Parts: sequence; structure tokens; C-alpha cells
Amino acid sequence: MIVWLNGAFGAGKTTTVRELQRLLPGSHIFDPESIGDLLRDRLLPAEALAGLTDFQDLVTWRRLVPDALTALRAELGEGAPLLVPMALHRQDYRDEIFGTLASRRIDVHHVVLHAEETVLRRRIETDDVERAARAWRLAHLDVYAGALPWLREDAAVLDTAELTPRQAAERVLAVVRAGTARVPIVQDPVANGDTVAAAVLFFDEADRVLLVDPVYKPGWEFPGGVVETGESPSAAAVREAAEELGITLRADELTLLVVDWEPKRGPRSGGLRLVFDAGVLTPAARAALTLPAAELRAWRFVAPADFDTHLAPPKASRLRAALAARRSGAVAYLEAGKRR
Repeated sequence: MIVWLNGAFGAGKTTTVRELQRLLPGSHIFDPESIGDLLRDRLLPAEALAGLTDFQDLVTWRRLVPDALTALRAELGEGAPLLVPMALHRQDYRDEIFGTLASRRIDVHHVVLHAEETVLRRRIETDDVERAARAWRLAHLDVYAGALPWLREDAAVLDTAELTPRQAAERVLAVVRAGTARVPIVQDPVANGDTVAAAVLFFDEADRVLLVDPVYKPGWEFPGGVVETGESPSAAAVREAAEELGITLRADELTLLVVDWEPKRGPRSGGLRLVFDAGVLTPAARAALTLPAAELRAWRFVAPADFDTHLAPPKASRLRAALAARRSGAVAYLEAGKRR
């Protein structure tokens, strides 16, 4: 398992994780900041770092951290707890890293060490660090404050203001053993080869499209998923609508809009992507929508003008092609989101 200690600078992650290691025989501390230092100081060219203020903004860092944790787990043994003291305040970065670990069947226990701003400021201002580092940490207190609402929903939050590092570590161990800090992400292993996936589109009266927010990867998505062995794409769309939204459909209620061949990008597979039209959701149907908390965080209807802020460029192109096909009545064939 992985115990991820989150929180603002000054919350006590470094001192607490050392005590936690003493309480968990065989555990190992891994600080993802070492990956950031390696990228910044040795691996990436200066032009790739231009304007960078936080190494977490590097895609490479967000990919290497779960890879390093996976490799350490293999090297040290699956029974060796990995302790990660790292501030992680962007929810999309959390989704990316924790989702990758979930796809590898690695449990993450997410604990936030919290203290009020006055306590954090006092601790940071008395830290034995360079002035620039102290200023950077103080400036990021607002980032932590902005992240607190989703952190409280996602993690076990422990107030450390009146706790010694040993006491904080004992509290962390208690919530980990109780299972209340475990991140409940359901994520299938990433396929090695190309896949066939089916998406199902629902609309409101203004022709906005329903999108969902997965907890296991950044950004928004169409409802849908990978077609299982022996399953037709339309049957997969029906199944996914029921599993993800609680909506009961029949395959003959669906209209195929788009067939898109998606090239493999990064760790996720490519393959054929089929998009089906399931029509307009009535207000009563919208009120009855139910999301599996371990997979999806939220849903919303999105207008075409906002597609690019919610979807990756190929998916936004696929969705625009689907709307055009819905108007014309002709199925669109795409490759990498573009007409052929």
C-alpha cells in the first residue's frame, strides 16, 4: 500500500512521515520531490523548464512518480508500505497519479495533515530554509486553502496544530488501519493493445451534452467505456449508461454518430471509438442520475463553446463531429478526431 501524506507546507509532513516509518516496520519513505529535482537539474533541457514554477506541472513528473512507486513496490515487496510526504493540491493531478496507481491495483491511503493558516505561517516563518523557499511556501498557502474543499471530500483530514510528530503519526496509522483513508478508485488495468470503446451522448433541451468527471484521470469524459470480449458496442453503451449514470436504455434506442480511430498516446491504448446518440434527458431523468463514487465525481451539461475547456483536443473534435452527424443524419468516420 501507499500512504500519501498531503497538506500545506508547514503541516508537518516530513517530521510525521519519519515517525510513521518507525511505527511501520519495513516501510520505506519516497519523496516525489526527488523526481522533480532530477528532471530540473539533470534530465530536461532549459527550454522545457522555461517559465516553470512548479515541477508538478511537468507531464513527465506526473508519469514518473507512479512509475517509481510501482518499481519500488516490486523491488521492496508488495508488503512493504510506501510513505509519500508530498503536497498535491491540484485535483486533476491527484486524479492522474492516483488513477494510474489504481490501474495497477495499488491501494493509496490519502491523509491530509492540516493546520490553520496562522499556525502554518508561524511554522514556515521559523523554518530553517532559504528566504526564497520560505516566500514560495507562504505564497502557496492560498493554493492549499483553495484545495481544501476537495481534499476534505477525498482524504482523511487530521488537524496537527496541537500534535507532536509522533502523535500525528499515530493518528495517521490509526486511520490507515481503519481503512477510512483508502482512496476508493475503481479503474481497470490499462490495456496493452488497441481497444474498442463506446460512448453514449445525452442532451438537454438546449442541446448541451452531458459530460462526467472521472476520479481516476484528469479532465472530463463522455459516459461510456471499453467494449468487453464478446460484447457489441451498442450493448457496451447500454451497460455503461446503467453503470455510470443509472440510466436504463435499449440498444435500439441508440443512433451511431461517429466512428473514430484513436492513435495510442502515452500509457493509454488507442483503437476504435464509437459515439452513440441516446437523445434528450428529461428533467425527471436528470434528477434520477446516480454516479458510482469510486469512478465518477460529477456530471454536467456542457455547451459547444466550452468543449475545449473540458475535453482533450481529439475528444473535443470527436464531439463536434458527433453534433454535426446528429444534424445531418450521416455517420462520420474520423481518424485522430479528424475527418477522412
